[in-house]
Amino acid sequence: MSATTLFFISSGIFLGWSLGANHAANVFGTAVMSKMVRYRVAAIVAGIFVTLGAVFGGAGTTQTINQLGAVNALAGSFTVALAVGVAVAWMTYLKLPVSTSQAIVGGIIGWNLFTGSPTDTNAIVKIVSTWVTSPLLAAFFAFVLFLLLERTLKRARIHLLEIDAYTRAGLLIVGALASFALGANNIANVMGLFVPASPFHDVTLGHGLTFSGTQQLFLIGGLAIAIGIYTYGQQVMVTVGSDLYRITPLSGLVVVLAESIVLFLFSSQTLEALLLRLHLPTIPLVPLSSTQAVIGAVVGVGMAKQGRPVNLRVLGKIAAGWVIAPLAALLMTFISLFFVQNVFEQRVIAAQPAAAPLVATAAAPAGLSGPFFAP
Repeated sequence: MSATTLFFISSGIFLGWSLGANHAANVFGTAVMSKMVRYRVAAIVAGIFVTLGAVFGGAGTTQTINQLGAVNALAGSFTVALAVGVAVAWMTYLKLPVSTSQAIVGGIIGWNLFTGSPTDTNAIVKIVSTWVTSPLLAAFFAFVLFLLLERTLKRARIHLLEIDAYTRAGLLIVGALASFALGANNIANVMGLFVPASPFHDVTLGHGLTFSGTQQLFLIGGLAIAIGIYTYGQQVMVTVGSDLYRITPLSGLVVVLAESIVLFLFSSQTLEALLLRLHLPTIPLVPLSSTQAVIGAVVGVGMAKQGRPVNLRVLGKIAAGWVIAPLAALLMTFISLFFVQNVFEQRVIAAQPAAAPLVATAAAPAGLSGPFFAP
């Protein structure tokens, strides 16, 4: 890898680090805050499985994110990823578990506006609809799972020490599953921007095995997420694990299991192929907000506990982050692209699409034509 390529990809690595730092709470936050799993153990397990999920399961959601806007120049990918990473890191510093999925949408739309490229409305409707359905599904799964678990434990009459041991093991297992699903679902937010302009070539490993250029990108992104989890993930865990709702070990187990189910449903190409073979409607492969899924699951557990109050002040603070993150990413991307193209003289778009000139003229804000939209 050349130094230039490494420099451009560095913003994706930074974004991956930000995602890992911010989303560690979504897979092991409840386990760590309930003191059932040590943070270091949780971080190592999460790092391993999030990387595996990124390399072997990240292709499906990446296609969707590139339908929204194919950033086809390395300098453009670098700028968008850097702007989104800064927005997410800022929210992380404020201890807000923001959505990287929403921030990346803001960044891509910012690139589309700057370059005059069209925004695929079908893709954005598909993505935005998951912002509503994923927390609702997570709340439903968590509600049902918690009631089933509670009734099973009452009937089984298991000793408290045995329940404690089972819960610790369960938290580790579902945390690993959720980490794999997080890597598969959210790697599109980290390295999906670089796929259309990928500098890597496929490597043949023999015996019919190939390590594709996209998988090489995803491996780098997965490792960046893992490092983010290990180095800074504990900060946001405090917000999700204790401030939003008082989490017990059992409720933590249910929350993470419900989240992992939702992430799996929206990222599994195997499930999609199975549904197609059975002539059933498929579930869109979309990079979800794991933050929204886990918050929905926390609310679902709260409802199952017959209305124990959720901290609405903290919930409102988190919801504000969901709105601010994409807007901040959009604005930062637009401004950053201007400087990269006009000050550093880097090409942020490789070629205009066929319909781009007409679309660019119509979409460009007044007074921003000319040097802003150089090919």
